[in-house]
Amino acid sequence: MNTYNRLSDLHKDLLGGKFTCMDWVNQHISAIEASKDLNIFVEIFYQEARNRATVLDQKIKHGKPGKLAGLIVGIKDNICYKGHGLSAGSKMLNNFESLFSATVVERLLEEDAIIIGRLNCDEFAMGSSNETSFYGPVKNPLDTSKVPGGSSGGSAAAVAAGLCQVTLGSDTGGSIRQPASFCGLYGLKPTYGRVSRHGLVAFASSFDQIGPFAKSAEDLAKVMEVIAGSDNYDATASTKEVPEYHSKLKEANKPFRFALLKDTVDNNGIDPEIAEHTRQYAEQLKKEGHIVEEVSFPYFDYLVPIYYLIATAEASSNLARYDGVHFGHRSEKAHDLESIYKHSRAEGFGLEVKRRIMLGTFVLSSGYYDAFYGLAQKARNHITSEMKSLLAKYDFLISPTCPGTAFGIGEKQEDPIQMYLQDIFTVMANISGMPAISIPTGTHSNGLPFGVQLTADYFAEDKLLQMAERSSSLV
Repeated sequence: MNTYNRLSDLHKDLLGGKFTCMDWVNQHISAIEASKDLNIFVEIFYQEARNRATVLDQKIKHGKPGKLAGLIVGIKDNICYKGHGLSAGSKMLNNFESLFSATVVERLLEEDAIIIGRLNCDEFAMGSSNETSFYGPVKNPLDTSKVPGGSSGGSAAAVAAGLCQVTLGSDTGGSIRQPASFCGLYGLKPTYGRVSRHGLVAFASSFDQIGPFAKSAEDLAKVMEVIAGSDNYDATASTKEVPEYHSKLKEANKPFRFALLKDTVDNNGIDPEIAEHTRQYAEQLKKEGHIVEEVSFPYFDYLVPIYYLIATAEASSNLARYDGVHFGHRSEKAHDLESIYKHSRAEGFGLEVKRRIMLGTFVLSSGYYDAFYGLAQKARNHITSEMKSLLAKYDFLISPTCPGTAFGIGEKQEDPIQMYLQDIFTVMANISGMPAISIPTGTHSNGLPFGVQLTADYFAEDKLLQMAERSSSLV
């Protein structure tokens, strides 16, 4: 049976009767079983996937399948699915079962996607390598000695290994785009509020956003049409109408205006091959008739500190509920209320989550709130204002997605600063709430893929997807 990088190609054969949905599901289950050493899946929904395949085969037979019929989807282990496990990669939520489904899950199921399992991730989405997970690290299927990126490493690895056509991840500071770059995929972080966060385990609520991974811009577009839109369960979800993204992918190639962020390609910390490739990508855009200008955005040294001051503060607040009383692991050593809190949180959380909770608690503490959190919020507003000014003149900002390719498992674990700097080019989109996409355009001399990142103005996902579709032929 073939593999398919585009849903439209899959539908030609599946809806044309070349094979059944049950055949398709069984093929993926066999592939997942054969790839267990990659540690991608936390749980596989064997029987449920087969039950849905049986129903879908009948729908196809009677000519009434949904838009995403037969699409094999995996969900990050921080997205709720009623009656299924949910742990956010943490001992704290080991054996917890979701009481409701996330809005994105309900919308996928309504259009006949088949959710085949939940995917490994960094604990509570805190990490850039998928090494902080309670279940152990995910291996990059392109080179099993390397990380797949994080925190949505399992989501990226599942698509790269051909175990799903599309997966959902969450992006708080780059957790979709960085793994997409490391695994050679398309990864989209939508505008904040474009996709409902109802049913997403919160890390930093003003940054978190659900988005898709795929091997084609077309599949991103078709999934976005389904999962985006208003939601009564999420007050931050936009009521703005959702375009038919896939029909806009091949619209007339009008010239766009691009700003190449000079401070990213001239950055001392970037791999020279990636910097040169990004410049070549910009040159190809010029040859295609687009306008490309180098611009300075002299704030990159401040982006990561701004992000981590605010994000850790929000994490400290959001994770306070996991105390062994309200939610989460309860220690057997506990003998009174205070010891329940102390032992349960000490045992339930991993090192990186504890580090961020402590940082966030300090940032919010009396005497330091204004000096750290208050100033970081002012700086966030300034960064957002500067990005708005740039995107009033340009359609897109160009930068590398990451400063390097996938690094070795264990290579950066002892140096959290180096790990945090993985987000240096991606956090600006989360700070501002603007949409951004990683497009797989390069292969390094070390054999590993990497991506170019495009950032656009609010709700310009249609333009990002359009450029992603065109970019496959540029470099």
